[in-house]
Amino acid sequence: MKLAFFDDYRLGVVKGDGIVDVAAVVRDIPHTTPGNLISGLIEHFVAWRGKLDAAVSAGTPIPLASVHLRAPLPKPGNIACMAVNYMEDGTRAAPAPLNAFHKAPSSIIGPGETMVLPDVPATIFEGEAEIAVVIGKRATKVSAADAMGYVFGYVNFIDGSARGLPPPGNVFFQMKSRDTFCPIGPFIVTSDEIPDPHKLAVKLWVNGEVKQDFNSDDMAHKIPRCIEWVTAIHTLEPGDILATGTNHRGLSAFMDGDTVELETEGLGRLTIRVRDDLKRAWSRETRLDRQNQGFDTPTPQISGKHAPKAG
Repeated sequence: MKLAFFDDYRLGVVKGDGIVDVAAVVRDIPHTTPGNLISGLIEHFVAWRGKLDAAVSAGTPIPLASVHLRAPLPKPGNIACMAVNYMEDGTRAAPAPLNAFHKAPSSIIGPGETMVLPDVPATIFEGEAEIAVVIGKRATKVSAADAMGYVFGYVNFIDGSARGLPPPGNVFFQMKSRDTFCPIGPFIVTSDEIPDPHKLAVKLWVNGEVKQDFNSDDMAHKIPRCIEWVTAIHTLEPGDILATGTNHRGLSAFMDGDTVELETEGLGRLTIRVRDDLKRAWSRETRLDRQNQGFDTPTPQISGKHAPKAG
């Protein structure tokens, strides 16, 4: 099942090229916001799935082209993101040590919305194509053997980054948690529709040009181990997000006016825009392009505020 919010945050189930409005079906789930409506549905999904299936069978789909899809998880309690969690097409000799960081729930945006680049001295702004796990039930100290039983579903996830901010060191908070730096969508796909999340093609385009193109079979620490590790640190609740990382080799600068599209096999296509009021510019080369030229750093800013001074 594909769950989505649309228009004024009405809940719908995607069916082919349409969406069936199921807001009336779930109105008795206790909630005050769309965020706790979807988390409540996720927590008690077994009790509601039959009603949703019946509504979809009886309902008339509204064409997706005629609605405004919203972030399917408008404000999860936790967004935990795995760091350096791919083998980079076999170029890493060994997996990096398990590590993660948080993104602020207020950083979420949905399909068709805009990532806004802030006036900060970042060396580059990037967005990482990722598969995110949606947690289905309260998870504390979960073993890897049991972890997949806590997965409700999956969603496309772009991890926006403002890299190189001072001071050097651990700057994950100010690099990752900026407003608009967490695009997700277009919908949540329940886990029964994804037989193996570790064998999914992931592609990200910038202005129609493929930049990232990898498969989740390159993931270093698999989803069960990630859930085990994170839930040993803190509890995850229904509707929380665990992003699984990216293959960094295709990362490139996000700039003003860009259209960015992320498609993961089975998860639909998420499209966002980028706005930079400062109109800063970088070349369009990827990290792999840089590596092939003998550089181990992202492409430098070439114009605009905060660009390196000549000489």
